[in-house]
Amino acid sequence: MAYSISNSSFLLSRPSPCHKTSLAATSHSFLSLHSATTARQFSSLSAARIRRGRVCAAVAIEKEVPENERPETFLRSADPAAVSTSVRARFEKMIREVQDEVCAALEVADGTGKFKEDVWSRPGGGGGISRVLQDGAIFEKAGVNVSVVYGTMPPDAYRAAKGNAGADNGGAKAGPVPFFAAGISSVLHPKNPFAPTLHFNYRYFETDAPKDAPGAPRQWWFGGGTDLTPSYIIEEDVKHFHSIQKKACDKFDPTFYPRFKKWCDDYFYIKHRGERRGLGGIFFDDLNDYDQEMLLGFATECAKSVVPAYIPIIEKRKDTPFTEEHKAWQQLRRGRYVEFNLVYDRGTTFGLKTGGRIESILVSLPLTARWQYDHQPDVGSEEWKLLDACINPKEWL
Repeated sequence: MAYSISNSSFLLSRPSPCHKTSLAATSHSFLSLHSATTARQFSSLSAARIRRGRVCAAVAIEKEVPENERPETFLRSADPAAVSTSVRARFEKMIREVQDEVCAALEVADGTGKFKEDVWSRPGGGGGISRVLQDGAIFEKAGVNVSVVYGTMPPDAYRAAKGNAGADNGGAKAGPVPFFAAGISSVLHPKNPFAPTLHFNYRYFETDAPKDAPGAPRQWWFGGGTDLTPSYIIEEDVKHFHSIQKKACDKFDPTFYPRFKKWCDDYFYIKHRGERRGLGGIFFDDLNDYDQEMLLGFATECAKSVVPAYIPIIEKRKDTPFTEEHKAWQQLRRGRYVEFNLVYDRGTTFGLKTGGRIESILVSLPLTARWQYDHQPDVGSEEWKLLDACINPKEWL
């Protein structure tokens, strides 16, 4: 299981008057690391330890500090893993390269919009780069963020994350568990109803306890995914998108694409509607049962596949003529996007329940959406076909 950074933020601690630790979101990063683990970790804690939006001694992360320039690395200088050959260093290098590549491609596709960038760090190490393009010619809203975080979690949270792992510590009392987390996340909302929304995130997590720390063995995980949310089914676009996901998966294991496609369909399910948020893609979490180098390569391949999977679709559809009826349907589907994120996405709901910074948490949402009472598309219409595919996931390849 990967430690989940909220759909809009990593977490930081603030001391409260009662000496308990409350949780808040960082003021800039919105990493949509869709892992369930944050919610799972803390929902597994005793109810007596969760009161009035506080989680006692939950996660300790320093307050962020704005920076004027991007540092070469956000890794701590004293971190033994700061060497360029470590998994931490190579993952950070990868996500920052992908951020640059995706933002450059989006600006070219948009033509006029430019990303606003915020850089932040923490005194003890770690930080991030947040970029948002808003009200462009093509994109209503696009965010592409990276973060690197160091922190500690209590042993209860660690055991909740790992089930029984570390539970048997020979009677020794476990101490706080240091952790490291890094990731990239993005949500892209185009204006044209025939151009689909895209979400992707890729993340890496390590516990950093000393080898002899009771109840907290060293662990690492990878997680992430890329998924497509169109308002209209243009089959060649959906097949193109899924073919790129399959190609990335097949380079490493032929079982990955069918396994992670189903995982994606199951995760992005809006239970109260009985439908999926979109037309899927791939999603995986808690992945550490393969060689670490292989999984680093896999996460890299998936992240590097975002531009070829998405930009050709945008170039084809960004200028497609549309009517007010097409736009109204897009807005209704955007409403479904909002519903999933606010009701079911575990990172978002955790951030909201624990006093996170609202602007950071909700930056993944579209600027506009619509709810219309008892709207039912005509059977056989293009709108109905999209809804049917969201209710009954299809095999696109």
